[in-house]
Amino acid sequence: MQLGTRWTVGAEPPASVPGDLRELIAAVEAERADASGHWTLTWLEGRPIAELDDGTRVTLAGVVPPQSADDSDDEW
Repeated sequence: MQLGTRWTVGAEPPASVPGDLRELIAAVEAERADASGHWTLTWLEGRPIAELDDGTRVTLAGVVPPQSADDSDDEW
């Protein structure tokens, strides 16, 4: 079992964050200088996922921007 963790945007990610993911997180932070809040690292089926408070997700497959309310697939 792998436990997740949280850290502040701009701070050094914890040692449990894989190197490849660290690079992607650093790229997001560099691209979004206005980013603030915290990252949360979780594990899904053994794969790391880092999520920023605004919903931006970073996985080893790439970066997924947050969805806005207008991007919802709900057709009510």
